[in-house]
This record gives sequence, C-alpha cells and structure tokens, in this order.
Amino acid sequence: MSTPLWRRLAGFTLAALLGLAPAAQAQAPASAARPNIVIILVDDAALMDFGAFGGEARTPNIDRLAREGAMFTAYHTSPLCSPSRAMLLTGVDNHRAGVATIEEILPPSQRGKPGYGLHIEPGVWTIARRLKAEGYRTLMSGKWHLGHGPGQLPDSHGFDRSLALDASGADNWAAKPYMPYYEEAPWFEDGKPAAMPKAYYSSDLLVDRLQAYIDERPPGSQPFFAYLAFQAVHIPVQAPKEYSDRYKGQFDAGWAQVRARRIERARRIGLLPPEAGAEGMPDFAREWDALTPKEKAIYARSMEVYSGMLEAMDANVGRLVEHLRARGELANTVFVVTSDNGPEPSDPVHAKGMNIWMALHGYTWRLANLGEAGSLNFIGRDWASAISAPGRLYKFYASEGGVRVPLIMSGPGVKAGLKVASPAFVTDVTPTLLELAGAAPQPAAAAMDGRSLRPVLTGSADRTHGPDEPVGMEVSGNAALYMGDYKLTRDMPPVGDGRWRLFHLARDPGETADLSKAEPDRFAAMQKAYAAYEARVGVAPLPEGYTTDRQLAGNALAKQGPAILRLAALVLALLLGVAGLVIWRRRRARG
Repeated sequence: MSTPLWRRLAGFTLAALLGLAPAAQAQAPASAARPNIVIILVDDAALMDFGAFGGEARTPNIDRLAREGAMFTAYHTSPLCSPSRAMLLTGVDNHRAGVATIEEILPPSQRGKPGYGLHIEPGVWTIARRLKAEGYRTLMSGKWHLGHGPGQLPDSHGFDRSLALDASGADNWAAKPYMPYYEEAPWFEDGKPAAMPKAYYSSDLLVDRLQAYIDERPPGSQPFFAYLAFQAVHIPVQAPKEYSDRYKGQFDAGWAQVRARRIERARRIGLLPPEAGAEGMPDFAREWDALTPKEKAIYARSMEVYSGMLEAMDANVGRLVEHLRARGELANTVFVVTSDNGPEPSDPVHAKGMNIWMALHGYTWRLANLGEAGSLNFIGRDWASAISAPGRLYKFYASEGGVRVPLIMSGPGVKAGLKVASPAFVTDVTPTLLELAGAAPQPAAAAMDGRSLRPVLTGSADRTHGPDEPVGMEVSGNAALYMGDYKLTRDMPPVGDGRWRLFHLARDPGETADLSKAEPDRFAAMQKAYAAYEARVGVAPLPEGYTTDRQLAGNALAKQGPAILRLAALVLALLLGVAGLVIWRRRRARG
C-alpha cells in the first residue's frame, strides 16, 4: 500500500525544518556539466510572504533554498501577471515582448497596437526556446496566460512538454473558472486541450505532472529547464483544511496589527532601514474593530487559508527538491523562486451579480468551508494592504507593494548565504540563467533588455545596473522609472491620482517622502528618461477616464454576452413554460 500524500508532504517538510535529507540515492557531485534550471513562480505573493523574508507562513523548503543561495531584497517586477511573466521568460520589456498588459483590462483603443497583441511576438525568444537550441529539454507545468490558441501556447515557444492553464486563474480543486470573464478553465497539454482529473489540488497536480515529465528521461542524460508556475496564492485562495488550521488565531488581531508586525520584522531582517519610515494602513482601509464578529471571523480565516495555501505550495516545492535528490540531480540544479507581482486586492464575491454567477458555478463564501472545494475565497484590499508591508499598495500599482517581491536564486554558480541589496529587475532573470548555462547568443532573437546578475551572485560585483542607467516599467498607466537608488513612479485611479512622485528607495523603500520638489532637476531628468522609455518600447495612451476596475467589468460583460443571452433565453423559456402550464390548468379547472 502506497504512503498517503499527506504523510509524504509532512515528511519532506519535517526534513527541511531539521536540515535533514531522506535516505535516498546519493547526491551526484557537482560537475562542469551544464546545470538543470528550475524557475518556480508564485502567483501574487507579497515581498514578505516567505518565511525567509519574514512571513507568517511556514515555508521551510523555500527558506532552505534561500539559505543555500542568494536573497535579492531590492528586486522589482511589474504590477501585473502576464507582463511580468513575459519579461521573466524572455528578458525583454513587456511591450517589446507583445504583452503590454492583460486582456481582462485592455481598452478597445489599445487593441491591435504594436505590443498589445497580448501574446509573445514573433522574434521574441523565451528562455525555453533559447535553451532548447542548446540541447536542453524544456518543461512547463502551471499558469501560462501569454496568448491563446495555436502558435501562442508553450509548445510554440520552445517547451517540449507542458501542462498549461491559459487563463489568469482557475479553481484549485477542479477544472472550472473562478470569475465571469471565463466560461471554462482552459487547460492544455502540449498545445492540445488537456483531460483533467475530476478532482485534484492544484499545487499537488502541477508538481506531479512536472515530475512525470522529468522522469521521461534517465537521470543525467540531458540537462533540463523547468518552469513551475503555481496557482498559489491567486484567487480563489484555497488550501487543504489541515494546512489552513495550522494558522488558527494568528490573524485575529486584524490587518493593522499584521502590517505593523511585518514592518517591525522588515526592520529586523534588513528589508527596511532602521531610520526609514513606513506607512500604516491606507485611509480607505476599514477599521478592524468596526467589523461585526462574523465579519472578523471570516476575514481572519481568509488569511489562515492564504497561509495554508503558501505552506501547501512549499510542501510541493519540497517534494520536487527531494525528487531531484533521489535522481542524483539536485546538486547540479539552479533554482529561481519569485513572484509575478504583489498581493491581490480584488474582492470578487461582493461584485454586483456575482452571487448569481457563484450559485450557477457551485461556489459559496462562508466560514464553514472557506478555502475548501466549492469555496470562492479571497483576502481583499485591506489584507493586501497589510501584507504588502513595508511597501505601499499592492498588485495593479507601481508603488513598492505592487512591484517589490521576493527573489531567490540557489545552486551551482551562486554564492551561498548571499543577500543582494542592489537593484535587480524581472528582465534580468533570463540573461542570468543563460549565462549560468553557458548559452550562446541568438542573433535571430530580439535583443534582451535585462542584464546578467551573475557578477553579484558570485560576489565579484556589488551592483548590476549603473547609477545613471534608467530602467522603465509601465502597465496600464501605472509606471516607474528606476535610476540607481531613485525611483520615479505614478499610480493611476481608482486608488492612485496619476501624479508623478520621486523616491530614494535605498533610504526610503516605504515611499514615504516624495522628493520631487526637493530635487527638481533629478525629477525633471527622470521624467525625460521615462518619456524616452515610453517612445522606445511603444507605450500606447490610455483613453480618458480609464480605470482598471471599470474596464474589467466591461470586458467581462462583453465576453460573457453570448452566455448571458443564452441564460436569459433559458429563463424566458422556463417562465413561458410555467405561464403556459398555469393557463392550461386554469382552463382545465373551468372545464
């Protein structure tokens, strides 16, 4: 009889906590052979969500990779998933790569513009395609969200094997949609519609499939590149009950207390300088004590589930690590662990008409089974504001809470126990991994925008980007330009005001002191540099009055229009049938 999955996961987690390795096949010695490479992408994780970065969740396997490698504490991505994923996998700015934003919030005026096709452009090579040309076997398991249909899925971008979710998210317990924008959960294997199990848990399934792909070749026979893109901790926030229950009571004090505690820990572990300021909860946040006891209970439970989802994901990271250890391939594997953007603030449950959609799709939002199968759980903007500490705001916005996320690199070629405080960017990951793999340049591929981080990984340099080198970023109007330790940034409505501000991130990573008036020359110079960035990559203007929430609602309605009409026709037919039956019975009674 096979060992139950929960017992195997518990064993791996305990081994990681104790620093022990199971008695498995002896580790092969590191050699000059090209390394295997594994990118682990967490969806919507905040800077401090992992234990190594000060989080509440138990993540011993990720923490061990951090101890054995390098932690980047000034790493920046984009504020949205698809643009970040495009840059992560190509090293090319999201507009040049063809994924300027996400389709769910794309306004009609930008459709068809260069860079706004929302799929990887011809001539832009993914790291999978580049490494495949070097003899690597290339594998993927998880969320794709970088184009639809033939020619746009992973099999057309260099992946030999792939199980890919072609959507922004999906349920974690079954193959079904999580929001009205989608009619289904579109899973594909090797470019063809996938036959999904009737029931599963996403983190288990994705690691199971990736391990199966790895096992299709004998250990050491061919170097591999693997991209593991978890659904955790994207909406719906779901986890096995036994994981969620480990955090009972930890969030009962509310979001303001959690933010304060994270700020305190950030100072203690070096994510926030001792003298730097950090804002409390934003003005729009609700007072915890103004909530009813029932509201407090369900919102506290939502964060227990969030932490449980992180721990369940980490347990599966441990399974993958031990699997590679048993194959004798762990010592020659480079790991990258990061997040695509900051925490998700959305509340899908209380949107107008969502109760009807939830009922039709078998979802509830209630304390009794929160996070379990059939539960549409979320953390919302109050918790997102809390856990984005020490930064401001969250996903969608270019403030630090939306774009400063964890980055860990571990394995051959990476100095152990390293903390890198100098700026690094999502476009730097692919160039770094290509250099570690000894990959040759590809003249046919679009030039990468990022730089290799290898000099800081080996300790031979303390910075990757020069003090006068501008690095720009823009997604749906939310924008930033980095130059040395300075950041020019703009957050758009409905939460932002569209104004540019200037911050010194090394002294003020909490973005509490706007320097635009104190340093007007630098402010003007960085605005000019940002304008040059926009012109170079092709940023298209937004329509007047644009906001992401209104556009999302409009796009969802447009996409669901046919389904709504079919439902309306069905309801009308039922009403007419009932009316006809009533009339017939009355006539018969008079009869």
